[in-house]
Amino acid sequence: MRHAHSPGAHRARRAGLVTAAATIALAVVMTALLNLTGGVAMAATLFSDNFNSGSATGWSKSGGDWSVVTDGTGTFQQAKVDSELARQFAGSTSWTNYTVTARVKPTGFSGSGRYAALGARSTGSSTRYQLALLNSGRAELQAVNGSSVTVIGGVNLTVSTGTWYTLQLTASGSTLTGWVNGTQVASGGNSQFGAGRIVLVTSYATARFDDVVVSDSAGPAPTTGGPQPSASPPGSPSPQPSSSPQPPAGGLVGWATVNGSTSGGSGGSTVNVTSASQFLSEINSSGTKTITFSGTFNISGMNKVASNKTILGVGSSATLVGGGLTLSNVSNVIIRNINFRDWDDDAINVETSSHHVWIDHNSLSNGYDGAIDIKRGSDYITVSWNRIFNHDKSMLLGHSDDNGSQDIGHLRVTYHHNWFDGSGTRHPRVRFGNPVHVYNNYYNGNEYGVASTCGAGVLVEGNYFENVDEPTAVGYADSPVGAIVQRNNYFVGSGSPASGGGSVNSIPYSYTLQTASSIKSIVTASAGTGRI
Repeated sequence: MRHAHSPGAHRARRAGLVTAAATIALAVVMTALLNLTGGVAMAATLFSDNFNSGSATGWSKSGGDWSVVTDGTGTFQQAKVDSELARQFAGSTSWTNYTVTARVKPTGFSGSGRYAALGARSTGSSTRYQLALLNSGRAELQAVNGSSVTVIGGVNLTVSTGTWYTLQLTASGSTLTGWVNGTQVASGGNSQFGAGRIVLVTSYATARFDDVVVSDSAGPAPTTGGPQPSASPPGSPSPQPSSSPQPPAGGLVGWATVNGSTSGGSGGSTVNVTSASQFLSEINSSGTKTITFSGTFNISGMNKVASNKTILGVGSSATLVGGGLTLSNVSNVIIRNINFRDWDDDAINVETSSHHVWIDHNSLSNGYDGAIDIKRGSDYITVSWNRIFNHDKSMLLGHSDDNGSQDIGHLRVTYHHNWFDGSGTRHPRVRFGNPVHVYNNYYNGNEYGVASTCGAGVLVEGNYFENVDEPTAVGYADSPVGAIVQRNNYFVGSGSPASGGGSVNSIPYSYTLQTASSIKSIVTASAGTGRI
């Protein structure tokens, strides 16, 4: 598992990537054609504000008591609970088709039927579409025209004060769609307002708002019916219909749900461990168990995890320092909500035909080798809502070019809603697995995003790439090419994505693809530890 990589070897890998890219000029031409025909969603950010500057420049007030305050970072607060309507407007009255996303935390309500909302296409002080969190236990998509309110759609939803919710509202033609915490709550048609600004709203409520992002519409918005087909090169799979919306951050979807289930220690005993030695003993013990812990444990090397285990950090403090976990020829394992730091080999290593594994909501930084490596015939794995930062080699899938006899037909992994926060490479680097599904992840400041090699097939869709040199690569270093289908991704300050290299098998499970332009705010708000 330990691999030495000198600076010279690093340069050689980069040179190999350039060489591989030169051999697939036809794929690059195809990518350019897809850019023209809509296969690649090159969306643009129209407006953003995280209020970390301490000011609200660019916003205009109507009612309420507004100020920028600190809530971990800067947030925009409305503090007058008896204000019938408090609003802050931003943007252009000429904006038509766009998506607005923001985090909203209700902090108080005065009376029943009160709300905090995110609005779009506001044509005046009393006209707008809005996605509202009501203290009556509803999330509703509404058209507001003065005192007249038309409910376009909604769902029952517990709305709690002191809780952050990520709201997303898309206006595309006469179609309005709203999401809360990544789950679609309403969609419908209304033609009252064709253009207008964004607006933050409270009605007899106090609330905080943060991480507001407006982007132009880049391809069709997803619906509860599942991802919609889009223009793709020959041989690309179509998304499968979804019978229900994707669950909020924390629900299991993807390959770990296929051909069996992944329940970890559910149904068994729960053991709260208080020392590193007890922790290492329990994770490798027999039986079905949930092992919980908090605080920091210093460990070293690679430590075995047995089948039928859930390893769960409590709160945001659970930390493993110095070593990692290895899953070898085991099944039904869940690893969640743990900080991994300064590991001396890998942080999480899954190998030797291990299957049905879920790795979720972990934060990993400053290790020696791989953060999450999966190899040697392992299968049916979901890697979700993790944050990788201050680290280079993130996620390897398939360890060697000459291991096809063990890996072909396996290494089927879903990577979704992960935050690759300045990490260098392998997000993932794939050998042999087909199909591997990479969707709705946020990439920022990476050397490369996804590389497909050794005949692998990777579907890369709905991701947000920001300042990434090579978002996707067909072939890498000396490895032979694999296939990539990339579609409906969002690119900011990044290089041109590569696609082609063969065919990608169809995805066999249900999932809902969120709009790529919204992924930055969704993932940064919910990925990593302390957020389940």
